[in-house]
Amino acid sequence: MANVEKFEDLKIWQDARVLVGDVYLILKENRDFGFRDQIQRASVSVMNNIAEGFERNSDAEFKRFLDIAKASSGEVRSMLYLAEDLNYLTIEKAQELRVRSSNLSGAISNLMKYLCKK
Repeated sequence: MANVEKFEDLKIWQDARVLVGDVYLILKENRDFGFRDQIQRASVSVMNNIAEGFERNSDAEFKRFLDIAKASSGEVRSMLYLAEDLNYLTIEKAQELRVRSSNLSGAISNLMKYLCKK
């Protein structure tokens, strides 16, 4: 984590921020407010738990919040399957977002492993 002084420096936080923006943009016209609210909250949870954990200034606390962020990433992926099944998103768009969410989850996992080794 060289040159990381604030959570905004973390690539995982940057990627989570982009994912949140895309989820909001892509689903802004969706009238299923319960669905839209749930996937938006899950995507925001990824980004915010990375930030909150970093700000705790404890590797153990950071790892705990990264675990929550990773779980929320899984929730986003699950909701994207539902979005596809309900024809809220095209198969291609849902798959693209799932891949990005999965990659983010993997990067979070890698950071958690790094923190455990420290």
